Amino acid sequence: MQLISNLDDFELMTLLKADNELAFGEIFKRFDSLLYIYAYKKLQNSEEAKDIVQEVFVHLWRNRKDFELKTTLPGYLYKAVLNKILNVIARKQSETKYISSLQHAIDSDALSADFLIREKDITILIEREIAALPPKMREVFELRKNQYLSNREIAQQLGISEQTVETHMKRALKILRTKLGILIYFCHIL
Repeated sequence: MQLISNLDDFELMTLLKADNELAFGEIFKRFDSLLYIYAYKKLQNSEEAKDIVQEVFVHLWRNRKDFELKTTLPGYLYKAVLNKILNVIARKQSETKYISSLQHAIDSDALSADFLIREKDITILIEREIAALPPKMREVFELRKNQYLSNREIAQQLGISEQTVETHMKRALKILRTKLGILIYFCHIL
C-alpha cells in the first residue's frame, strides 16, 4: 500500500470517510500549522487561534461520514477557519458593545443618583433660607415662586401695593443671592 503521506487530498478524504485515523492524522499534519498561522495573523491571539484550528479539525472528524468536499481540502479548511474567526470577532464586538452600554448605564445611573442627591440637598437649603425670610416677604416670594402670580395679583391678594410687592421680591432675592450664592440662585430660583 502507498504511504499515507504520498496521498493527495481527495484520497485522504476518501480514507477519512472510511474512519481511517491515519488519514485524519496526515490531514492534521499537513494543515495544522498553516491554519494556526492564518488564524493568528487575523486574531493576534495565540490561544484563540489554537482553539479555532482545533474546533475545525474536531468538526472535520465528527462529520467525516457525511462530509462532501465541494472544493479543495485546503480551500474548505481555510474557509472553515475564516468563518470561526469572523464569529469570534462578531462575538467580541457584541461583548464590547454590551459592556460599553452597561458601563454607560452604570455611569448614567451614578450621575443621576448624584444629581438627585445634590438637588435634594440644595432644595432643602433653599427652602430653609426662604423660611427664614421675614413673614410678609416670604409670603410674597412664595406666591411668586409657587403660584406664579404677577405683582398685581399678589398685591390684590395681600391688599398691598404693587410697589411693595416689587420691593419685597427684590429684597428676598438679594437675601437669597447673598446666602445661597449666585450659582444656586440661577439654577433653582429662576
